[in-house]
Amino acid sequence: MDQPTYPLAVIMERIALENKWCTEKWEVKGVVRDVFGAEAKRRVIYEDAKHTQILFPGYVLVLYKDEVDNYHLNLSAPTPKVFVLWREQEGTPVPHSLTVSYGEAARWMDSNETVDAVALPEELYPWISEFIERHYHPEPKKIRRRT
Repeated sequence: MDQPTYPLAVIMERIALENKWCTEKWEVKGVVRDVFGAEAKRRVIYEDAKHTQILFPGYVLVLYKDEVDNYHLNLSAPTPKVFVLWREQEGTPVPHSLTVSYGEAARWMDSNETVDAVALPEELYPWISEFIERHYHPEPKKIRRRT
């Protein structure tokens, strides 16, 4: 069976810094539904003296049954997140992978990858919730007997 997927584009933001050690800072600004298609290329969507935002289309959020516990934890949190792993390529940060799994994001960070968390778009809630409802089966609580 194929895994459920959802097309997303990632917005990366460069913030100019007035600092003698570092001239700029990059971070993930957000994710949006990708309506641009597989052939679309990254492009600047906003620019002023201090900020540049670049849209990176062509990413896919994939849900896996073995991560359903982590999806449930994420959606149960006060502010659910999308985690974006990104790497610098030729001086520009480029998104590499996306997840809504706390566990997968933690494994990426344990591997010294750069991971930013952004708010989960509201349109993804029903899609992920339906997946959780179908596949999440919490372990029954075990009663410990004192010996």
